[in-house]
Amino acid sequence: MLGLSAILFFVRLGARALWSSEYRWAEIAREMLRTGNYFWPTLDGRLYYDKPLGSYWLVVASTWVTGGMNEAAARLPCAIAGLLGVALLIVLVKRLYDLRTAVIAGLILATSFSFVFFSRTASADVETITGELAALALFFRHERKPDGWWVVALWLVMAVTSQMKGLLGFVLPIMVIGTYATLADGWTEFGRGFLEGSLGSRVRWVTERNRWLFNWRTPLAMALGLAVYVIPFQISHEIMHSDAGLYMVFRENVIRFFHPFDHRGPIYIYFYVTFALMAPWSLMLPAALVHTHHRRHIDLPDHARADRFLLVFFWSTFIFFTLSGSRRSYYILPILPAGAILVARLLTVESLSELSAWTRRMFTTGYALFAVIVVFGFVIMLPPSWILPGALAKLPDAPDRVLFGIFWALSAGTVVYAIARMRPGRVFFSMALSAYLAMTYIFLVMMPASDAWRPEKPFAAVVVKRFGRNPPGLAFYKTQESLFYIDPPRPVPEFVREKDLMRAIRAGNVKWIIVRRKDLATVGVPTRILVAEQSYPWESRHDQGNKVVLARVLPERRNHQMTPGSPPA
Repeated sequence: MLGLSAILFFVRLGARALWSSEYRWAEIAREMLRTGNYFWPTLDGRLYYDKPLGSYWLVVASTWVTGGMNEAAARLPCAIAGLLGVALLIVLVKRLYDLRTAVIAGLILATSFSFVFFSRTASADVETITGELAALALFFRHERKPDGWWVVALWLVMAVTSQMKGLLGFVLPIMVIGTYATLADGWTEFGRGFLEGSLGSRVRWVTERNRWLFNWRTPLAMALGLAVYVIPFQISHEIMHSDAGLYMVFRENVIRFFHPFDHRGPIYIYFYVTFALMAPWSLMLPAALVHTHHRRHIDLPDHARADRFLLVFFWSTFIFFTLSGSRRSYYILPILPAGAILVARLLTVESLSELSAWTRRMFTTGYALFAVIVVFGFVIMLPPSWILPGALAKLPDAPDRVLFGIFWALSAGTVVYAIARMRPGRVFFSMALSAYLAMTYIFLVMMPASDAWRPEKPFAAVVVKRFGRNPPGLAFYKTQESLFYIDPPRPVPEFVREKDLMRAIRAGNVKWIIVRRKDLATVGVPTRILVAEQSYPWESRHDQGNKVVLARVLPERRNHQMTPGSPPA
């Protein structure tokens, strides 16, 4: 199973150009290599400490494998973390339940859309998930000896995880483990032990159930963990005489949680985002939640405790990210392992008769929706002009339609197989094979093929060919995504305010601007577009306005008019 996961995560990893925030991980790592300063993350020569140093170091280390700084090097740490995360989930679930449930949970996680996506994307999110799973697996390995020396390893794991994206590496494991340890014996025991009695007895009750935290080894473990976490920031301070690193930890983790300054998604965002992130398995998530909440294990007390942990894992993660003032769709990615275990628990029952009436209805409804999606998936093989309106009809045909047709026929066959005799095992087989084939087509075929229509990399290549990597007077205005592929030998000025750009232009410091078309119209001097990103017939006016161009600043005394376009890159 890990071999199948590795195919999804590693094959054609560098086939696509960097997109969106990926270029930051690649460019920061490249500037570390160029300057030799691995404790001061810079983007175009300017400090960018929004994330700790760990994820950048992993990208730097990946260049030893790939032979240089490229797309594969930027993404390799996440691919490795994704595969390790699947393995750790199997280890954790095997200890909680059994090997069959563990393998099913691992396969569900490995074929969930967003987990595959972020395992193939330069970021720090999958590393955080994997670090949390490592901490949870370590806890359950030693649950019966909660105050042993293993707590040192726990704090070290959390420290290393926190060096990837931030304090979530500490917060999530402590929150999940602490809540589970308190509620492991059920709400009845919690009510008797914590809600009754004096304050002292309540404190003793909580302390006794959280001996993994309240024991004499924890201060030493905590000190070692915090030292591992803080030392890179301290070295950064000693080299650069700046506390920017620790300040950004406070800004990005504490201020953002309580007083967000951006990414203010609505409080209900995760109610629907969770389902999108876990597709297609999210169709079974409502049934899985109802099933686990109502399941009783009178003869299997260990499974009862495991189910409580599972619900704590899911709901504490959901509540934590919902209560955060700063919300963004992918922030809640750490909930995916819990969702995978929930669905695995549902699909390991022997017969639908074991499910409650409501669970059966949700189960059959979820799979019916899945079957409809699979059956109607054949439309991807049709020419867009047959099925799409307006400009979208000009979209190119789907790549490798013969391969897609084979995958679709196999998936449709499994749907017929499952419906012929509705059993959880058959449903799992149908969804697992279909999900794996879908992820294979999307990430190994469709996305690499779609790169032919992405203009960022060709645009940078034309700019470099015609004008070199750093024309005198080059500047960025409200965009910097071309930076990695232009690869200037020295930092390029970047402007986000028009008045600052105009001041630099009038001082003679800016002669060339890399800017989006929509923003070029706001520049108060005449310009001429020399190179532009390619536009396509199916793109909207909004898409075309977001295209990046290289424009030359013309002398105002010549009263040139800004040209509307130029031959595309």
